[in-house]
Amino acid sequence: MFIVHVFVHVKENEVEAFKKATIENAQNSIKEPGIARFDFVQQQDDPTRFVLVEVYRTAEDPALHKETAHYQKWRDTVADMMAEPRSAIKFFNVHPDETGWD
Repeated sequence: MFIVHVFVHVKENEVEAFKKATIENAQNSIKEPGIARFDFVQQQDDPTRFVLVEVYRTAEDPALHKETAHYQKWRDTVADMMAEPRSAIKFFNVHPDETGWD
């Protein structure tokens, strides 16, 4: 598994629009064969901060995800909503093993 945590800080007046666009992206992303999980969470003490937890089956699957129409729509829709550029950290799973993600 190849796991990416994407950290996003949005403008205060864009929170609801960002949530709507990102939920749509997440709902479509989880249908991709290379995605095992796609979580979208909001920080409790600062509602302008979010994390996307993307669990891919292989290290090649994020590139395939970025070729999809729903990702490109999301990217273009939220670009001006960002308070700062998004960042990401990549992980490998430790537990559960791959069979635990199905």
